[in-house]
Amino acid sequence: MQTQKITGSPRETAGGTESADRVADVLLAFARSDEPLGVSRIARSLSLSKAVVHRILQSLVSRSLVQPLPGGSAYVLGPAAASLATRAWSQLDVRSTAAPILRRLRDETQETTTLSVLVGNQRMYLDQFESPQEIKMVVEIGPRFPLHSGASSRAILAHLPGSLVEHEISQLVVRKPDLDIADYRAELEATRERGYTVSLNERNTGAASIAAPFFDAAGNVLGSVSVSGPVFRYADRPDEQLARLVVGAAREITVKLRP
Repeated sequence: MQTQKITGSPRETAGGTESADRVADVLLAFARSDEPLGVSRIARSLSLSKAVVHRILQSLVSRSLVQPLPGGSAYVLGPAAASLATRAWSQLDVRSTAAPILRRLRDETQETTTLSVLVGNQRMYLDQFESPQEIKMVVEIGPRFPLHSGASSRAILAHLPGSLVEHEISQLVVRKPDLDIADYRAELEATRERGYTVSLNERNTGAASIAAPFFDAAGNVLGSVSVSGPVFRYADRPDEQLARLVVGAAREITVKLRP
């Protein structure tokens, strides 16, 4: 006697279908994590079988939403996920909300002002208003930068979880073996306390920058605002005056982003 196998559509849930919910939960697990994730850890945190998690990861890998690290035992978000994040930022009101504030800050300081946002575990320039002066700093919109170097990055890093801070420090030590880690951590703490940070020719670009973070309604850091110019102009200008303007601009953006 033959038996007929009956297959139905995926079981529906309040959010859609069970299979879609699982894929979304796996992606969100990466978004919440400060480090690479493996199959076993994802399976435990989501109460799923390893086989299900493995199949989901293979599907996400095929679409470049996640990618395996060398060795294949752990995964991180992939370039397609970064593209989604960039598109999400472009569709939010952050850029349009910040634009008049950045423009006014540029007019007040006569230096280039920038808006940076946190994308995954990196930073990206989302907008800038160029200085009217002949010698000025200009940034490129779009490329990603690490969070460990530069005022715009450290202003964000100072407000991120400790595990991510330690990861960035370990990456910076590779580039700068003589890094004084205690001093670096102290600078991050000082950044949190005073509300801004400064870089002077930090990446050997001849640039100086003062940056302050802005936040969402829940207090999560979203990005940073900076004033940047050639380092020779900053030697004769009071950092405190510029810093107050930058911190004020960042706080204004924070307030305007609240619902």
